[in-house]
Amino acid sequence: MSAHRRRTTTLTALAAALLAVPLAAGCSTAQKAVDCARLGVEITNDVDTLQRAVTDAANDPTQADKALDTLEADTKKLKDKTGNADVGKALDHLQQAVTDARESVRQNKAPDLTPLRNAAGELTKVCTSK
Repeated sequence: MSAHRRRTTTLTALAAALLAVPLAAGCSTAQKAVDCARLGVEITNDVDTLQRAVTDAANDPTQADKALDTLEADTKKLKDKTGNADVGKALDHLQQAVTDARESVRQNKAPDLTPLRNAAGELTKVCTSK
């Protein structure tokens, strides 16, 4: 699946989840779902940016590090905002995948982005299931 199609699918799922939040739900619950979904989209975009940086590493090898820094910062931002155990677990998986990708970049190897995509998908799933 192309990065654009994956992003479109993710955005569609997140939008559907936001619409599915019952109007009777408390404002804090709805706001947490919106925050989770918004940051989930940011993280998905960060993974796509990292994919492009890895692909273009020959032109500018520093871009992968920058993309990993952004992904790590967005992951920490969401981790600080959530008290949800499922979201926390998904973020732990994402943080480990970032660490592994960063280690590959340090070793001048192309990182396997599959764990990052899987962790981002897991995050999307838990954000939209609430």
